[in-house]
Amino acid sequence: MSADSTPTSTTGAEVPDRNLALELVRVTEAAAMAGGRWVGRGDKNGADGAAVAAMRSLIASVSMNGTVVIGEGEKDDAPMLFNGEQVGDGTGPEVDVAVDPIDGTTLTAKGMTNAVSVLAVSERGSMYDPSAVFYMDKLATGPEAADVVDIRLPVAENIKRVAKAKRRSVSDVTVVLLDRPRHEQIADEIRTAGARIRYISDGDVAGAIMAAREDTGIDLLLGIGGTPEGIIAACAIKCLGGVLQGQLWPKDDDERQKAVDAGHDLTAVLSTNDLVTSDNCFFVATGITDGELLKGVRYRSGGCTTQSLVMRSKSGTIRLIDGYHQLSKLREYAAVDFEH
Repeated sequence: MSADSTPTSTTGAEVPDRNLALELVRVTEAAAMAGGRWVGRGDKNGADGAAVAAMRSLIASVSMNGTVVIGEGEKDDAPMLFNGEQVGDGTGPEVDVAVDPIDGTTLTAKGMTNAVSVLAVSERGSMYDPSAVFYMDKLATGPEAADVVDIRLPVAENIKRVAKAKRRSVSDVTVVLLDRPRHEQIADEIRTAGARIRYISDGDVAGAIMAAREDTGIDLLLGIGGTPEGIIAACAIKCLGGVLQGQLWPKDDDERQKAVDAGHDLTAVLSTNDLVTSDNCFFVATGITDGELLKGVRYRSGGCTTQSLVMRSKSGTIRLIDGYHQLSKLREYAAVDFEH
């Protein structure tokens, strides 16, 4: 294969190019810069709308033939970035695309930590279909403990195994957990085991990545969150070498029956490879507000700075990119208003 040729899969279709991640980061940067203007304003819908519009505008320029498989909500009338929408410039590889212009709209509206803009891409047909059940019971951790945890085990046992794998005491293990009434029992079990809890109000994509990445102070993610967010996080964790395990969690009898009718085994444990089967996936995230994972957008006269995490599973490459943006120049060619 020459240096300029495009790689193909065994079926003859193009596979994602090695430089795709560096194109994708422009998309999350744009969404973060647009959504960042709404930080602390108390309007999560306004923030989300601005980020969605910016993401859709920039994603159209990416060299890919993408289909949104995880998009903006469950509603079929979503005006932009809806499930099934074709994105990219129509050239290049056929890919599944998962978007979350703001993971943590409430965090953004309230000016709280760890709001991020995220985008994941993998080979066409490789992302799990989350349509049957909206929620999933999840466990995520990093590479040191990836082979020893099991979501079916008691909470205390998984904490003990994580502590042993990381060569630390149980009291030094920190579990990230969405602050929800449904997690009261898990919280009691974590504390009884002797570990610590780091509550987050929203944004469990960032929570899962923190659990899988070194030097965040988080060792394990547990609890029930969105199935779409679980699939996006699985793309990131594939790049990091950790593990995400999930079990579908129907919220009522109707959803349970729909899942059974659709052929889902509600007792099955979905692993990282079940949630995204491709070994060639990309994940990018740009911080909107400051957090353990990334710095948020910081505005200054005439411009702003961003920080992004860019990863590819096939190469194992992880990049942390600091961007410096001159808004006056961006305005000349980008159909996005980053200044309001």
